[in-house]
Formats: sequence, C-alpha cells, structure tokens
Amino acid sequence: MKKIKIGQTNLEIAPFNLGGNVFGWTIDEQKSFEILDAFVAAGYNFIDTADMYSYWIDGGTGGQSEAIIGKWMKARGNREQLIIATKVGGPTGEHGIDTSRKHILETVEKSLERLQTDYIDLYYLHYDDENTPVEETLRTFDELVKSGKVKHIAVSNISAERLKESLEFSDKNNMAKYQALQPLYNLVERENYETNYAPIVKEHGLTVFPYSALASGFLSGKYRSEADFQKSPRGQDAANYLNEKGLNILNALDQIAEKHHTVPAAVSLAWLSAQPSIGGPVASATSANQLAEILSSTSLTLDKADLELLDKVSK
Repeated sequence: MKKIKIGQTNLEIAPFNLGGNVFGWTIDEQKSFEILDAFVAAGYNFIDTADMYSYWIDGGTGGQSEAIIGKWMKARGNREQLIIATKVGGPTGEHGIDTSRKHILETVEKSLERLQTDYIDLYYLHYDDENTPVEETLRTFDELVKSGKVKHIAVSNISAERLKESLEFSDKNNMAKYQALQPLYNLVERENYETNYAPIVKEHGLTVFPYSALASGFLSGKYRSEADFQKSPRGQDAANYLNEKGLNILNALDQIAEKHHTVPAAVSLAWLSAQPSIGGPVASATSANQLAEILSSTSLTLDKADLELLDKVSK
C-alpha cells in the first residue's frame, strides 16, 4: 500500500486515520480490540485519539480511549509498528480549553501513562484557547519534542489567524512546528476550510487529516429522514445536514456508489482523499463491516465525471 509522509517528518502512514473517539464510548474494550486488530491486519498503521475521549460518559476527565489503545498495544506488542496521534487542550467535565504550559506538561504525562508508551508520534493541540500566547504553547511543545516524549506536533480547531501566527513563530525561532492540521472538512462542510485554511496549508506544506469526514455519519447515507436520527447516539449531529443541499449530495453519492459497486461512505471518503494536501480522512468504525466499508475508500479511484458531479452538488 502507498505510504504518505506527514508534513516534513519521517512519519509514514497508510492513507487512512482510524478515529479512536468511539473506544470506550459506543463500543467496549473487547469490540475496540477487534476493530484495532482488523485495522492493522488490513495493512494500516495510523490511529487517532485524544486525552478528552470520552469524558462525556461520566462528566470526568476522559482518557478511556487512550487507555484502551494502550492496553491493546501492550497486549499485541506492536507499538513500534504504529503511528499514534493524541491531543491536548480540549475541554472536559473538569476543566475548559487549556493550552497553557502547566496544563500541557501535566497532561502529556497522563496520556503517556494511559497509552503505556514513552513517546507520542504526533501530538495535537486539540483546541486553541486564544488566551494563552502562541509562544507559550509552542515553547512547551518544543520542549516535549527535545525531550523525546513527542516526535512531532500538529493542530486542530484553531483560527486561521492563530494558525498562521503559530507557523511563522516556529519558523522564525527554529522551533518545533505544526506538521499536520485536523480541520472539519467534508462534502457538506467545505467553505471554511477551502477559503481560510487551504492557502496556509499549501504555503507551509502541512498534511491534512479531516475530522468528521462523514459529517457525523450523514454522508454514509443512513440518515435520510427525521426518523433515521434515532438510529445511533450520534444521529442528532447529522440532522443539521438534512436539507436540499444535503439530499442532493446523497443522491450524487448513491449514483456514483452504484457505478463503482460500492457504498456512499466509501465515495465520500475517496472524494476527500482526492483533494490537495489530504493525507487521509479520520473516521471511526463500530463494527467490522463498517470498518471494511470505510477502508475500501483507499482503493477507490473516482474519475473526472465523479469528481465534477460531487463538486457541483457540494459547492
């Protein structure tokens, strides 16, 4: 399988990022192990989680997803074969968004302990609190990289202005620099990323791993009426897209999926992967069948007509 390098790093990944947000939330430890085993058996190596997953279960600090991934890596003895991304700074039931030096230094130790590892391959700033100076956050990250606890850094949920400021600060001071961006980007959410972030990504050579790649499951095609939103815990998030534009996109996905003998989810993810600077979408799975469907997107090549149709209905 073709490997992709993340930014200017030596991290090589198969072009798909497995989302760990469901581990310990909508699937238990045993089911999580099954999904992780199947993902690796299929030739993939890039797993995404966050320290805050899934604090909303009990209103606590989170850490359930990292702990499950840590136990799985320990049981399988495969840490060296994997690229693990986790995140810091997101809000939990016990604190708000926090990107201060103190919070990052305390939190990274907890993540390392839960993951049962002594290094994190890609450490994301999950949310930017905008009260902490860019310099404080980046100097802290630079320290972690120099100590070996973190190999490379990345960022999500940050304004375009603060992203630009951060990248320029790192360049100017010859410090650890964000190598990847994880934005909200999919067929129904295009404008913000393409207008405000894509030019910065191109200028600084970032690799992009879009989250909510299936728009909370809407682009899988399983939500087509009000009644469908009761199908899963995440159904209500998909309700925002049930409008004329959303339905036009689903119709186009159905048409292209039928042509390629595949499913709408695979077409949606293949469209994302075909966009400039995309290293692979981030998507999670709660069953082996769902995992097989989303991974099939990496071997699906959309032709010019497919891409033009999807561009037209999603603009």
